[in-house]
Amino acid sequence: MVVEQWSSVLSRLGLDGAETGRALVARWSEPHRRYHDLAHLRAVLAGVDLLADHAPSVDLVRLAAWYHDAVYQGRGDDEEQSARLASDELTALGLSRKAVQEVARLVRLTAGHKTEPGDLNGEVLCDADLAILASADYDSYVAAVRAEYAHVPEDAFRVGRAAVLRGLLDLPSLYRTRLARERWESAARANLTAELARLS
Repeated sequence: MVVEQWSSVLSRLGLDGAETGRALVARWSEPHRRYHDLAHLRAVLAGVDLLADHAPSVDLVRLAAWYHDAVYQGRGDDEEQSARLASDELTALGLSRKAVQEVARLVRLTAGHKTEPGDLNGEVLCDADLAILASADYDSYVAAVRAEYAHVPEDAFRVGRAAVLRGLLDLPSLYRTRLARERWESAARANLTAELARLS
C-alpha cells in the first residue's frame, strides 16, 4: 500500500507521521482528479526509485514527490500551495528546517521542471514526474489532463497545451539524468510531436 511507502521514508528520517500520510492519500484520491491522482503518485515514486542513485538526498526527493501535487485544482498556483503544505506539515512532524526547505524547493521546481546545473535532487524529481511523457499509454494521459482542465474552453486549452508542448520540445533534452534519457527521451519526443501535430 502506498501509505506504507510514506511511513518507510519517515522512519528512515527518524519521524512518525502516519496520520499525515493518510491525509495525503486522501488528497491524492480527491474525486476531481483524473491524472494527478494516486496512480500518478505511485508512478512518480517508482521513477524516483529507478533514478535513486543519482540523488544525494533521495528520501527528501521522495517526500517532495508525495507533496508535489498534494494541492491540485488546476488553477496555476498548485505547486506553491503544495510547497507551503509540505513546509507546514513536515515542520510539524519535526523534520529539520534545512530538509523542509529542500523539500519545498523541489516541490516548487515541478511548476516548470527547470533545474540548475548540479541540482541532482531536482533532476531526479523532474525526470520522475515527466516519465509519463514516454508512456505507451500517452493518449490516456492526454485525455485525463484534458478532463482536469474541463473548466478551460477548448480553443484556449489547445493554444495553451500547444505552447507547453513546444516549450518541452525546444529543450535540448527532456530528461536530465542519463538513465532517464536512455529509457524515455526518444519515446517522449515522439509522443509530444504527435500530440502537437494533432493540436495544429
